[in-house]
Formats: sequence, structure tokens, C-alpha cells
Amino acid sequence: MNTRLSTEVAIIGGGIVGASAALFLRRRGVPVVLLDADRCGSRASGVNYGGVRRQGRALAQMPLTRRAHELWNDLPNLIGTDGEFVRSGHLKLARNEADMAALAAYRDQTRGFGMNLELVTGAAFRARFPWLADGVIGGSFCPQDGHANPRLVTPAIARRARELGADIREHAAVTQVARDGDRYVLRVGDTLEVTVRTVLNCAGAWGKQFAAQFGEVVPETVIRPLMMVTEPLPVFMTASLGIQGGGIYARQIDRGNCIIGGGRVADNTSTYARPSSAAMHALMAATAALLPRLRHASVIRFWSGIEGNMPDHNPVLGPSLTTPNLFHAFGFSGAGFQIGPAVGEVLASLAATGTTDIPIDAFGIARFTAPARPSVEPLLPVGHTLEST
Repeated sequence: MNTRLSTEVAIIGGGIVGASAALFLRRRGVPVVLLDADRCGSRASGVNYGGVRRQGRALAQMPLTRRAHELWNDLPNLIGTDGEFVRSGHLKLARNEADMAALAAYRDQTRGFGMNLELVTGAAFRARFPWLADGVIGGSFCPQDGHANPRLVTPAIARRARELGADIREHAAVTQVARDGDRYVLRVGDTLEVTVRTVLNCAGAWGKQFAAQFGEVVPETVIRPLMMVTEPLPVFMTASLGIQGGGIYARQIDRGNCIIGGGRVADNTSTYARPSSAAMHALMAATAALLPRLRHASVIRFWSGIEGNMPDHNPVLGPSLTTPNLFHAFGFSGAGFQIGPAVGEVLASLAATGTTDIPIDAFGIARFTAPARPSVEPLLPVGHTLEST
């Protein structure tokens, strides 16, 4: 063992949640080390669609998403850059009257959270969004939602945390976590041993493996969303798009490129998922049907990423059932980018004080698992996916 260090908090995973937790811990003056198997923001936090939306989230997430909205608005002060965050507005589309009724019900259920949802239909909808195909009859517009560049945001959060004194270690895959008295010992192969009081499990699609080390078995699976980007085009899209009930999602950036997502990659053998030609053609056809102006656009890149998914599409967030000073935050089900900063702030509060002002009971690990005997199996190599084992 080449290096040993001792500190207060260790964070496993340097995505937007783990990096934000490191940032807010340092703002509290708490010593922290962050260990990431690759580079901060290189996995799901860096390859996602970039949506910064509150609309469409579960009611239980409303307090988290409201706080996250405040943090996104203050991003330049927090990390020194806006991460290309644009308040374009988010438009959730309806294809029929049942969809419109669902959007109206959601608007009524979420009143009081500051989203100011506006239902638009008929001639007013067509005049406002003429670039949409005729098959869409209306939508719900959230004016202050938007999008950002995921390739910029998480690395910037991690850099700011490092500037404030966080010990950020990349290419440092945690291979073992064990409880030793009232402390934890984390090992990175035979090169690093870290002893800490508190562990934050922010390991994304690998989160369930670390939870299982302490007897908490959860049904986290892996999803691989499919995304693509077009050549730069004259700007026409005036809002970030989603569809009620699912389908494609799309946004256009200032440079003119359109970023589109929809469907899943079936590959279950690699850490970096590879889109298939069939999936790519299906996404292109669905996009052209919704956005006629893209029918002759060139697609310059397809990609995917590996994200942890929970059966109820809510994350696991909160304290361990079995072990003190262990907190989980994983399984964001493809929707962790917007709430990531607020989750990091919650984790910092839990690590420092054991409490948080934001209600998180709905996300407790108890909804999936009862305490079991802690596993003594070694962790899987980070280069393996959960589904491939």
C-alpha cells in the first residue's frame, strides 16, 4: 500500500452529485476526499442530454428540484461559470386530449412550487410553436426551465471544490470499502488507503454494489439512453422539448446544433454503451416526424451513457439502514442532472450535521430493502456493467 490518508468524509463517485457534495462540504469547512474511477463528470453526468427541467418530476422531488433551481440560477457565483445554462423554457407536448388532461392535472398538483406552468393549445399553440408537426395539439410550458452543457458543468463543480480544498482523486476506482470500528477504510487497489468517519455513496450505476457491501440490496438496473446531435442550423427551436408519456426530447443550442434524445441502447456488455444502427435510424425517424425542419439535417454524432435506474424512477437518497455515517445517493433514473447540485447540498448537510431541511423520506433505501447480512464479496471492477454480471 503506497499511500495512506485519513480525513472526515469520503465520496465515492465524481458525477454531478458527488462533485456537488464535495463543494458544499468544503463550503462548510469539512475535510473531504472524492474518489472517481475515471474523471469527474465523464460518465452519466457528462454524457446526458443536458436538460435542466423541473416540469415532469415526481411530486416527491418538488422540494429538491425547487432548491436545485435556485442553485442553477446562482451557478456563476458558485463555480465561476454558467455552464452554458440557458433558461429557454421547457415545453411538454400533448398528442391528444388525454395528454392535455394529464398536463392540466400535473399543473394543479404542483402549484406552489414556482414553476408557473402555462397550458397552450389550439391556434395560440400553433402560432407560438409553428416549427412543430401537426400531430401535436398543445403543451405545458415552464418558462424558467432550460438546459446546460453537461460536459462543462460537473468538471467545473469539481474544480471549484478542489480550489476550496477538496482532495479530488481521479482514475481512483474504489475496490474495497469496510467498516473498522467507528471508521471506514476505503481502498483503491494497492495504491491508496483512506480512513474516514463518513462515506457518501454517489457511485451512479455502480451504487447498488457499494450498498450491497453493507447488506442493502436494491433493484437498481442500468439504462443507456440514446442521444444524437445535428450539424449547426439556423436557430428555430424556442424551447427545450419533452413529450407527455415519453418519446423523444430535443433542444437547440446557440451555435445551432440540435441535441435530441429518445430510446435506449440495448448493449449490455461494455462500460461505454454503443448505439446500434437500428436504434439510430428509429430516433432519426421519430425526430423528423416531430420536427420537420430536421428532415434533411445531417447528424454528426450519436452517443449513449450508463445510468442507474430504479423501478419507481426516484433515487435512493439518505442514510444507510445498516451502518452509521453511510449515506446513499444513486439511481437517478436518467433525471439527476438538474437536481444534482441540490442533492449534493443535502448530502453535505447529512454528513456534517446528520440532518437536512429538505424532505427526503420518500427516497429512503427502506422502500426497496430490509437489512441483511453485509456482503463480503469484493466489488466488481468498474469496467463491468451491472447487467453483464
